[in-house]
Amino acid sequence: GRSYYYRIKDILDIYDEHAPSGLSNREILRRFIWPKYHICEKTFYNIINASASDRYLNQARDMDSQLNIW
Repeated sequence: GRSYYYRIKDILDIYDEHAPSGLSNREILRRFIWPKYHICEKTFYNIINASASDRYLNQARDMDSQLNIW
């Protein structure tokens, strides 16, 4: 649940930080994401694609709202 959400959020934050620099997705994965999370390229692309889906966005909003309660 939450640990998966935070891992996905961290991967997307790393990706968003380095994407404007012009590096390819593969290079971002190899330099910055793989040393920390050891995920394959297919998993990386699945995470990027899933982050744009309504299901993930709704789940992210729910997780954030639950954290704000405490």
